[in-house]
Amino acid sequence: MLIKSFKINRKLIIFILVFIILLSSMISFYFLTIATANSEKEEEKKDFIKWVDFNVSAEALNLTAKLDIDSHNKNEKVIYNWIELLAYLSCKNGGNFKNFSAQDLNSLVEKLKNGQTIQELTQDMKFYDYYYESYSAVLGGFIGNYSIEVPNEDCTKSYQEKYGLKAFLPIAKNYSFSHYDDFGNSRSYGFKRTHLGNDLMGSIGTPIIAVESGIVENLGWNQYGGWRIGIRSFDTKRYYYYAHLRKDHPYVQGLEEGMTVKAGDVIGYLGMTGYSTKENVNNINVPHLHFGMQLIFDESQVDSPNEIWIDVYQIIEFLQKNRSEVYKMNQETKDYGRKFDFLENSLME
Repeated sequence: MLIKSFKINRKLIIFILVFIILLSSMISFYFLTIATANSEKEEEKKDFIKWVDFNVSAEALNLTAKLDIDSHNKNEKVIYNWIELLAYLSCKNGGNFKNFSAQDLNSLVEKLKNGQTIQELTQDMKFYDYYYESYSAVLGGFIGNYSIEVPNEDCTKSYQEKYGLKAFLPIAKNYSFSHYDDFGNSRSYGFKRTHLGNDLMGSIGTPIIAVESGIVENLGWNQYGGWRIGIRSFDTKRYYYYAHLRKDHPYVQGLEEGMTVKAGDVIGYLGMTGYSTKENVNNINVPHLHFGMQLIFDESQVDSPNEIWIDVYQIIEFLQKNRSEVYKMNQETKDYGRKFDFLENSLME
């Protein structure tokens, strides 16, 4: 009896061991599969643009924008996309618009008029997709369909549908300013760093304009930027940063985080606040608006060492053709508002 009992237990032990080995293999295979899938997803997530050096000249922006807008409004046989044109030109010039020649653009236009497509012309350009995605992130909200109020002869206003430039200069119409290309200059407050924007010098109280429609993402005090506003575009690709706003009354009345603002709206007032951990302090020597644009291809780039800030000097030069006219809409608070209302498709849908 003892021997038989031993044999039964031995078989049971062997069965249990085999079962454990098989179960361990299955569990290992399962977790390996999950880990591989997660790794692949992580790799896919990391496959986004990490850097953009935007140096498209105002001349190139003006010429390509005109081709785009005119071809749409005149319903021409060939409809141009200014971002496609710019991406092509960037490939032709190695990404350096200091070498830009209007003749290169004219040559491209002739090829398109003669029946060639942009896909055919760029199929062998290794970096075309990169430039197209990069420039789409920078300029994607600048041109399109919109409606804007226009004055009538009888002193009333009516809405007029248009296709064209729907991004505005950040300084209101009829207010003077000066600037130069100071992107990358050194700054020493707090720690040694580079200047990641363009300073627009002007008078304290100058109405500041929303360049593009979007959501107010940040509002309040920052020791470097003073009173500042951060607005994210609807496609989430652009984050606009307006800093050093006026002491005591930096924002237009009612502005809050989470609000939607329209391109051309008054959002605040030029000042000289900042460079202080204490709120509402003027520690900037010269009144000016610090204007910056951050590109966001993945949310991991927000508030990280991997932020992409571009040089907006040429963009400011380009936007001088489109300025929002304002008026004092509240005598008590001395707040300004836009004179002509603006609607775009993304706000009406």
